[in-house]
Amino acid sequence: MSELATKCLIIGSGPAGYTAGIYTSRANLNPILIDGSQPGGQLTTTTEVENFPGYPEGVTGPKMMEDFKAQAERFGLMMLSGEVSSIDFSSRPYMVKVNNGGHVIAADTIIIATGAAAKYLGIDDEQKYLGMGVSACATCDGFFYRKRNVAVVGGGDTACEEALYLAGLASKVYMIVRKDYLRASKYMQQKVSENPNIEVLYNTQTLSLFGTDLLEGAHLVKHKGTDEEYEFDIPVEGFFLAIGHTPNTAFLGGAVELDENGYIKTKGHSTETNLPGVFAAGDVADPVYQQAVSAAGMGCRAALDAERFLIENE
Repeated sequence: MSELATKCLIIGSGPAGYTAGIYTSRANLNPILIDGSQPGGQLTTTTEVENFPGYPEGVTGPKMMEDFKAQAERFGLMMLSGEVSSIDFSSRPYMVKVNNGGHVIAADTIIIATGAAAKYLGIDDEQKYLGMGVSACATCDGFFYRKRNVAVVGGGDTACEEALYLAGLASKVYMIVRKDYLRASKYMQQKVSENPNIEVLYNTQTLSLFGTDLLEGAHLVKHKGTDEEYEFDIPVEGFFLAIGHTPNTAFLGGAVELDENGYIKTKGHSTETNLPGVFAAGDVADPVYQQAVSAAGMGCRAALDAERFLIENE
């Protein structure tokens, strides 16, 4: 077991975590970053990123995260591979166990940037075509499906928003809805019903996906488990999941205050949580935007908040 100490511990290594690492390193806080179970975050599963400033020709998600990491390391950010096992929030410095006690870190401040994992249906083909037709972010990847047929899974406001966004790009958008109604607000339901590019498939579930190399279509079932059950296929090259996200907060043990959907609550316009010296950045505290650029901006804010906290509590 090794024992370490830092003025700022960053948990998570996506755009928010790496950006926090850049800022805290430049502020001479000697930060340590724990990269987590998916170093680089969700962007490492994204093929092309064309909407992040500074990459005029676009960039792959893994390459962009490599660039973020290299920039943070340039300023001396220390990185540890692994996951946080537990945190003692009873007093500062907070004692953080990593890899079941392989490392114990005393941290004056903590920035939580562990992201939120997209919910998937659980069918094998989702992983097979991930980044090759399957996506959990229409805003991120919809541009690649211009003039093509796509499908959106879900019936809430997020699914309707994604379907409407894609309808401005794709030739046709299917909405695959398990129930016989949309859970979205009346306003969103009306917007969807008025859009000629969107076809809502009610009482429908996905059985599998198919395609030689890239996604070519989805095998669906309607009225599953009833006398009216029948199966059919739709030709789609994009398959977008819009059934929610699960914030990665289980390791916090309930000590950090969460909202009704499990996202970390922050105070006002800051990144402060309910605990002194504990801050949150990126998708783990953002149920609305969930974009790489907004996560990076929040990582910057968390780093500045942590630096200010340390100065005020020296």
